[in-house]
Amino acid sequence: MANSTTIKQKELFGHPVGLYILFLTEMWERFSFYGMKALLILYLVKYHLFSDTAGNLLVGSYAALVYAMPVIGGLLADKYLGFRRAVTFGGILLVLGHLGMAYEGEAAKAMTTGVIERDESALQVFYFSLALIIMGVGFLKANISSIVGELYKRGDARRDSGFTIFYMGINLGSALATLICAWLGEKYGWNYGFGAAGIGMVLGLVTFIYGKKYFYGKGEAKDESLLKRKSALGLSNEKTIYLLAVLAVFVVWQMVQRHSVVEVLLMVAGAGSLIYILWYAFMRSNRIQRERLFALTILILFSVIFWSLFEQAYTSLNLYADRILDRTTDMFGEIPAGSFLSLNAIFIILFAPVFAWLWIKLEKRNMNPNAAVKFALAIILVGLGFGALVLGANLSGTGKVAIIWLVLAYLFHTWGELCLSPVGLSYVTKLSPGKIVGFMMGVWFLATAGSEYIASLLANLASIDTSGGAATDLVGAKASYTDLFEKLLYTGLIFGGILLVISPLVKKMMHNVDTDESGEDEVIMEEKH
Repeated sequence: MANSTTIKQKELFGHPVGLYILFLTEMWERFSFYGMKALLILYLVKYHLFSDTAGNLLVGSYAALVYAMPVIGGLLADKYLGFRRAVTFGGILLVLGHLGMAYEGEAAKAMTTGVIERDESALQVFYFSLALIIMGVGFLKANISSIVGELYKRGDARRDSGFTIFYMGINLGSALATLICAWLGEKYGWNYGFGAAGIGMVLGLVTFIYGKKYFYGKGEAKDESLLKRKSALGLSNEKTIYLLAVLAVFVVWQMVQRHSVVEVLLMVAGAGSLIYILWYAFMRSNRIQRERLFALTILILFSVIFWSLFEQAYTSLNLYADRILDRTTDMFGEIPAGSFLSLNAIFIILFAPVFAWLWIKLEKRNMNPNAAVKFALAIILVGLGFGALVLGANLSGTGKVAIIWLVLAYLFHTWGELCLSPVGLSYVTKLSPGKIVGFMMGVWFLATAGSEYIASLLANLASIDTSGGAATDLVGAKASYTDLFEKLLYTGLIFGGILLVISPLVKKMMHNVDTDESGEDEVIMEEKH
């Protein structure tokens, strides 16, 4: 470790080779993650004959736990394991989880008595596989990005472009997964789609383990002696963490089947976080700290609105594509419903450079919108995406809706994401008082987790009775989805408009955090006392 900083890293195209190892690892990990997620709701309602309501709630509980768990994985990696060990352990859990998903068991059957007969043993394997994936993401997701940061010395001008390359891996993996896994799963069998996702994760783990020599000691534990120290269980701290994580998988296995438990935990954690923020603001902060913290809290609360609408993609929008969209084309035949999810990643790859260029141009003219305005635009854009679907449904009469309207919806949603997502984490670090940056980062992810669950509740507003997951009444089903999307359109426009109106106040509460360091100096001086 002592010599790791003096070793010259091998480079490729001007960046450390380790960056490309991490790029490929993350690409394959996201391939497995999004490939499975694209099939999840369709698999539940078509193969296991879940109702729309039960399927949406399961997807929501799973997604909420996936976004909450990296907070714990990040803390354990930072204090004990180091990023490399955490990513390796998380990768192993993910491989096991994704390969477990490929086990189908017997398809559910609707009995003449109206009872659904399911293969309960196969369902328990499925739930346990989800738990492995949730825990695996918890250890891998936050920590692989941290290794990217460690590859570059402080002040290295290549750092930002390195992260840009890395994030391209995320979107490339997502785009490929939702095309390939959805096609395999819907055309040839669910086990082929889930199996492909599992193979992707194996490739990612093998790439990471093989390429660790190119990290040159980066991402290792800060204190190896602490890892070897005995815990209360008589094992080393490292083995204790692994053991407790495996035991926690069994807890998550039960939680993912009990949506009410997840809902209560999210509500308690959210209320507790808000109380702590208020306590810290009034008891431990000066005026500038307090107002910046309130500005950040406002942004986080509005981010919940955005993600609750945006994450309809994997529930109501995926079912809409399957049931209501006219997916037959002359060139490609019938396009699998899950494949439309690739549009988000494709649009990010196409438009991320455009938005980056736009913000720079506006900054030079002193016209770059502040964070509150960008958040407001994001919420309005995600609402307009649903407006496109409402318009498409109205123009389609009693028939199916043309593909172009869903394409437009994803285009608006992606533009909204590009206004909000790159800005969010940056402002958590800028606006948080120095002593609670980590806590506020956790609150950001907790808010995202809550959004996932709220998204499933919203999707349930369009739940319909089906036969084997297929809509038996097209007109009625289309009306149900259109009613939901109309509500989401107005939700986006109203809340986006509210934030736009109060954006000058929010900007004032930020105290020139982007340009003026005087406020931060005052914060630092007070904290020293």
